[in-house]
Amino acid sequence: MAASPPKTLAQEVAGAPIRPHAARERRFRLFMLRMGLLALLVGVWQIASLGAPAFVLPGPARVYAAWSSLVATPSFWNDFGITFWRVFMGFAIAAVVGVPLGLVLGASEKLGEFFEPVLTVINTVSSSIWAIFALIWFGLSDWTTIFVVFMTAMPLILTNVWQGTRTVNADFIELAQTFRMSRAQVLTKIYLPTILPPFFSAARLAFGFGARVSLVAETLGASSGIGYRLRQAADLVQTDQVFAWTLTLIALMIVLEALILKPLENRLFRWKKKAGSQ
Repeated sequence: MAASPPKTLAQEVAGAPIRPHAARERRFRLFMLRMGLLALLVGVWQIASLGAPAFVLPGPARVYAAWSSLVATPSFWNDFGITFWRVFMGFAIAAVVGVPLGLVLGASEKLGEFFEPVLTVINTVSSSIWAIFALIWFGLSDWTTIFVVFMTAMPLILTNVWQGTRTVNADFIELAQTFRMSRAQVLTKIYLPTILPPFFSAARLAFGFGARVSLVAETLGASSGIGYRLRQAADLVQTDQVFAWTLTLIALMIVLEALILKPLENRLFRWKKKAGSQ
């Protein structure tokens, strides 16, 4: 029996799986680079604060002291939880409304063409304008912030789902018609799996945008939450507290992105990476 010819180095490398410790080393190097960037930014911030009054640009140490005192108060966690709940509710309602509408508009070309100008109009309206309308309609209530988050996140989700339906393989649709599948079955068994990746990408963007616009809504029309505390601190010229609340929200979004959303996306759609790496 003839021996098989030896593989070249390129063939061995191409066929070899990525070593676990090599992946860990890569993640560690990336982590250290990010920590270095963070240290550089804090250093620049410290140097810049030396030449400015504390009420204009407080230094990192002063902001950390303000944040520590805020965390020690019960109202901090109450406001933190209220803001997160409002953002989550607005985002959840946006997903419940945006996904079915995106599927329906994508599955029906006539409906898509008819409602496309409406979606364009909604996308052009600023979140600040939606906040003013919400304040008029809902007053100083939770629904003011929830409505603004909804009107910011829903068009993003709807548009991405709509565009995702256009990538559906036409052969699958013809096959479904051959088997006499109903419109509902076509939507759930063909369109829905196809739009999951673009939906998840849109959801990450929508949640981030929703968290930012929630501050605008709470600043204009709320009596609690992070945005309300930011306005209160700004009125009292407590710039260190403004920085502390802002950095708290940024830290929350980074934790959600790095520890929940990104790992979840990698786990759900790792088949795409495997298919693309072949």
